[in-house]
Amino acid sequence: MTDEHTDTGTDSGTESNVGAAETDGGVAETDPSDGEAVVEDAGSTDSDESTVDDTVSIAAPELSDDALERVDSVLESGMLADGPEVRRFEEEFADYCDAERAVATSNGTTALHAALEALGVEDGQAVLTSPFSFVASANAIRLAGGKPVFADIDPETYTLDPDAVEAVLEERDDVVGLLPVHLYGLAADMDRLNDLADEHDLFVLEDACQSHGAEIDGERAGALGDAACFSFYPTKNMTTGEGGIVTTDRDDLADRAAGYVNHGRDAGEGGSYEHVALGHNFRMTSMAGAIGREQLERLPAFNEARRENAAYYDEQLADVPVETPTVPEGYRHVYHQYTIRTDDRDALAATLDDHGVDTGIYYGTPIHRQPAYETVSTAAATLPNAERAAETVLSLPVHPGLSERDRRTVVEAVQDHFNSQ
Repeated sequence: MTDEHTDTGTDSGTESNVGAAETDGGVAETDPSDGEAVVEDAGSTDSDESTVDDTVSIAAPELSDDALERVDSVLESGMLADGPEVRRFEEEFADYCDAERAVATSNGTTALHAALEALGVEDGQAVLTSPFSFVASANAIRLAGGKPVFADIDPETYTLDPDAVEAVLEERDDVVGLLPVHLYGLAADMDRLNDLADEHDLFVLEDACQSHGAEIDGERAGALGDAACFSFYPTKNMTTGEGGIVTTDRDDLADRAAGYVNHGRDAGEGGSYEHVALGHNFRMTSMAGAIGREQLERLPAFNEARRENAAYYDEQLADVPVETPTVPEGYRHVYHQYTIRTDDRDALAATLDDHGVDTGIYYGTPIHRQPAYETVSTAAATLPNAERAAETVLSLPVHPGLSERDRRTVVEAVQDHFNSQ
């Protein structure tokens, strides 16, 4: 893992900035900016104020005074590690996802690893996943002893293409599970993927690390498969500083995951020295849990602000020669990223930079083309949709802290780029 930049400066008002660059947590990314803008509350798009340094940042996580007070309360209690605050956060997040159980972890990657261990992935077993994602989704499979197998993506949604998945399953008989990635805030085609899983007797583990609150026909990510994993890295739709969580309706999976993240202890014997299985210390701290509870309360407002910003871009960029995000009927996108596509990607990014707008390329190298994956069995596969996306995607700032001026700056920069050609 690379180190992340951090920015702990606070403004003179009520909000506090947290980490700037994303390097972990399931589907994650590195922020190309040097720093983060100070943010007001979610919904600041009604304001005409811009960011402090006139740079429109790609991400601007923030914490309210209430979150800081909750952390102070935890510090005063002296119970800093895993404890009642984490249990309450687990219950509240499970309720939010309409799942029966949740197990909090130290980050999104450990959530994925613990979930795969709980699902019983054994050495050498194949798990089919997306090549167009942050590397942690595939890494977790390898860390659990499994073997990642890649299928191509839908070029419009950037999520696993069920037809490509079906083709791989027809060729292989060693796949034990599917790990679809809900990318950029949009859920994968879970109806078809679940049908394929049922047909081939596979488990389905959602990588929902970028999709807190995403929905399909009113059902939320986190309750669409056998289990799901979320990341709470600072630039995600909600944060705990660092953190992750596993959600599931299955008590057996929740108990095994809870044991695995706590040194293999029996889930009902939290502090005992009886270790019934191999495990790690992947626990969430009480401080992170306290932040998560406050952030969860604000998540609906955060997501609505992101959706309003995305709608503004959709309208303003309708006549610009770029592909804006596709949202299938019945899906609710929560815009962890607002990702456009253009063959002129690098030049457009340079123009935006000249206008003081940060952008991100998520992801410039598909996983199967990463050096760490040269020896993986499907590394040599040709996955044209994923490879094409890697050459053309560009993410624009969409976070809740954008002001009206910020949004105009982004749009005008894009328009100026194409009008000047």
